[in-house]
Amino acid sequence: MIILDGKETSQKILNNVREKVSTLDRKPHLAVILAGNNPAGKIYVKNKQKAAWQVGIRSTVIEMEETVSEEELLDKIYELNERHDVTGILVQLPLPLHINKNNVVMAISPKKDVDGFTPENVGKLSIGLEPYFYPATPQGVIMLLDEYNIPIEGKDAVVIGRSNIVGKPMAQMLLKRNATVTICHSYTKEIEDKIKTADIVVSAVGKKIVRCKMVKNNSCIVDVGIYRDSNNQLSGDVDIDYISDSVGYISPVPGGVGPMTIASLMFNSSKIY
Repeated sequence: MIILDGKETSQKILNNVREKVSTLDRKPHLAVILAGNNPAGKIYVKNKQKAAWQVGIRSTVIEMEETVSEEELLDKIYELNERHDVTGILVQLPLPLHINKNNVVMAISPKKDVDGFTPENVGKLSIGLEPYFYPATPQGVIMLLDEYNIPIEGKDAVVIGRSNIVGKPMAQMLLKRNATVTICHSYTKEIEDKIKTADIVVSAVGKKIVRCKMVKNNSCIVDVGIYRDSNNQLSGDVDIDYISDSVGYISPVPGGVGPMTIASLMFNSSKIY
C-alpha cells in the first residue's frame, strides 16, 4: 500500500506557484470575504492567507459581522469585481443562515472565481469546455493522482457524495479524463457492490462509509471527508486501519486532500486572465 502524501505533493505545487508568481510583473491579489463568526471558517481563512503569503500572492481578508445583510455582502462582491487590482475573489463558506449562498456565489465574476463555483465555470466544466477555474478540492484530487502516476483513463471510478463543491465536479473531472464514473449517494442501493468494482474511489460524505470488504484489491482510495469523531480526533470516510492491506493507494486524513485543496486554490489564484 502506498500513502498519497498530500503534504509533500502540495508543497511541490506551492513551490511551482511561488516560482511562477516571482516572474510576474503584476502580482495576483486574492480577496477573501469572511462573514460571521464560524470558528472553522476563521481557521480555513488563516491557512489560505498563510499559503498565499508563502507563494508571494497578496491576500486581503475582509471580515463582516454575523448580522451583515445579504445586500451589503453582494455590494462588496460587486465592488471587488470592478477592482482591477483584485484578481481573485473567495467567499468563505458557510455563510450566516439569513444569507442565500447561491445569490452570493452567482454574484462573483467567473474570471475571479478562484473556487470555481460560479454557474459559468460549473457550466463550462459540465459541457467539456475549459472553465476559468476548476473547483479547488476536485482539482487537488486530480493533481494528487497525477503526482503518483495513477492512471485515470479507462478506469472505473466511484464518487461517493453529490455536493456541488466536491461530488459533482469531481465526477465531471474524472469523466474529462476518460474514466467511467458512478456517483453514489444516500439513496444509492447496494453501494458496496459498486465500490467493489471501482479502480478509483473518491469519498466525500463526512462519515465512516468505506470499509475493508468493500474495496477492490489494488484500488486507489481518496478520502475527502474530514470531521471530528466521538473522541474529538480528526477522521475521514475511510476505515484506513482495516483496508490498508487491500488497496494499492490511499490518502490519509489528515495530510491527504486537505493540503491539496489549499495548494490547488493557490494554483488558481496565481492565474491572471
